[in-house]
Amino acid sequence: MNAVSEPVTVRILEREYRVMCTPDQRRDLMESALYLDQQMRQVRDTGRISSMDKIAVMCALNMAEEVLKLRQQLAEREQKVDRRIRDLAGRLDRALAGD
Repeated sequence: MNAVSEPVTVRILEREYRVMCTPDQRRDLMESALYLDQQMRQVRDTGRISSMDKIAVMCALNMAEEVLKLRQQLAEREQKVDRRIRDLAGRLDRALAGD
């Protein structure tokens, strides 16, 4: 059964935004909005940027960089795990062949 979207109001830098989401997405949306608000406040509080658009773009760039780094770390970790699994499978094959 598909959940029906409902409006949720989030507050980011003293502005309210209504966003549609399903009830099971509400918590993630609220956490995301809180994180974005914190990041935007941090950029704004540096004092170098005051335009809401520029603050949003800087946050988007910072978050994009963070996502790309996390993706790279995940890919490296997956490669490491895959190598370890192949190594263990090879060791197991050799051990079973010795029986």
